[in-house]
Amino acid sequence: MNSWQEEVKDWLVSIVMAVALALFVRYFIVELYIVDGPSMRPTLESEERLVVNKFIYRFRPPERGEILIFRYPRDPSRDFIKRVIAIPGDTIEIQGSRVLVNGQILNEPYILNKTRNIYPKATVPEGTMFVLGDNRGNSEDSRYPDVGFVPYDHIRGKALLVFWPLSEMRWLY
Repeated sequence: MNSWQEEVKDWLVSIVMAVALALFVRYFIVELYIVDGPSMRPTLESEERLVVNKFIYRFRPPERGEILIFRYPRDPSRDFIKRVIAIPGDTIEIQGSRVLVNGQILNEPYILNKTRNIYPKATVPEGTMFVLGDNRGNSEDSRYPDVGFVPYDHIRGKALLVFWPLSEMRWLY
């Protein structure tokens, strides 16, 4: 082989390696996500772009307060983004404007407006979680039968970072 063929070969190998690495990262490590709708206002606005950690829940279960993306149970081709409120074994109850987890009123400084419904006391089953949107007046979440308790195997990942628009860049905890 002459030098230009060697150079072309080196470039092709580099390109193939870069594409393979990008696909690995995309499918197993992080994914980019666009917020669609107002259900997580004021924490997240529609059209904000997020970095989602796809591998964290391989090592530990979701924790209360985390924001995550999951496949909508009724139509797994759609993704929802909500906050984890209760985990397996917790009791959850909503009384008017108060959300109670294990009998304690939940402190929710992140919500846009107070919850305005009744959710009878229930225990979160193993392998599932109870999720709510931060904009309680405009969120389809675990209060509704079509979502209900979200199975862990529907989780796509944990929201880590808002990266767009740049003026709103911030870590999500």
